[in-house]
Amino acid sequence: MTFEKTIHLPVGTDEAFALITEPERLRRWQTVAARVDLRVGGEYRWTVTPGHHAAGTFEEIEPGKRIVFTWGWESGMGLAPGASTVSITLEPDAEGTTLRLVHEGLTEEQAAAHAEGWNHYLDRLIAETSSPAGAGPDDWSAAPDPIDHLSCAEASLAVLLGVLRKLTPEDREKATPCEDFTAHELLEHLAGSLKQIGGALGANVTDEAGTDPEVRIAELAQATLEAFSRRGLEGTIDMGFAELPATVVAGIINLELLVHAWDFAKATGQELVVSDVVTDHVESLALLTISEEVRASGSFAAARPVTETAGSLERLIAFTGRTVTA
Repeated sequence: MTFEKTIHLPVGTDEAFALITEPERLRRWQTVAARVDLRVGGEYRWTVTPGHHAAGTFEEIEPGKRIVFTWGWESGMGLAPGASTVSITLEPDAEGTTLRLVHEGLTEEQAAAHAEGWNHYLDRLIAETSSPAGAGPDDWSAAPDPIDHLSCAEASLAVLLGVLRKLTPEDREKATPCEDFTAHELLEHLAGSLKQIGGALGANVTDEAGTDPEVRIAELAQATLEAFSRRGLEGTIDMGFAELPATVVAGIINLELLVHAWDFAKATGQELVVSDVVTDHVESLALLTISEEVRASGSFAAARPVTETAGSLERLIAFTGRTVTA
């Protein structure tokens, strides 16, 4: 079966083409993370929602006009990467661009499921091009179900990138709740952590220092989490300074992404919006990861007290040694 839909976008065809092919633009409306090798025969891998990864290869590319790529999922739907085909055609109209999407090679059940997904994301694409605020956070990425170490990390990444996207050059030297770190220094720390973990996982990680903070961290995290997804959570990982259980390393990634999202938000006056499903899971990982030995090493201060009515985010932040009201 085939799913087809045509929409209007109030932007030119070149801008529309960028929105459907460039990782930075895709993250605004369709993906949490994206790897794109934009050439005929090149591969892509999109984390559409936490725990759900679409993949395939590009078959036709006409910049500003048309793109055709194979489509499938790394797990679920009974639709393997490359098992179906998506074509997107762009045509200029009087007020912008007409976009026509055709998804072929689906069963009836798959067509129904993909119709729901494409309708959701094409609506978000319209919002991204029509609203001054853009598409905004995707509710579908907020609370993975089921949740595990890696899908939780991807949900935490979505929260972090939303905060980093709003950083300005004026925020660079602002103090953060992470003791002794300015916003710039915290960004360097986070990039270094992702690069170290990615390298230990065998990922091809390149750190483009000086690039936009959201782009820099997104690319490092995408490569690291993709490598972790391939490896799995079994056994131990040689981190250079010690052999650590893979589950502990995954816990560290979750803490780095979500707790530092809170640090950046507090430093820059942003409100951190995160699901209790995610904060509950990261809190459970923190309880296993931050031992008294780890605190003694100086990585974390002593846990702070919280009220009995504190939510899971407040409990998590206090457990890492931060003052919740900082």
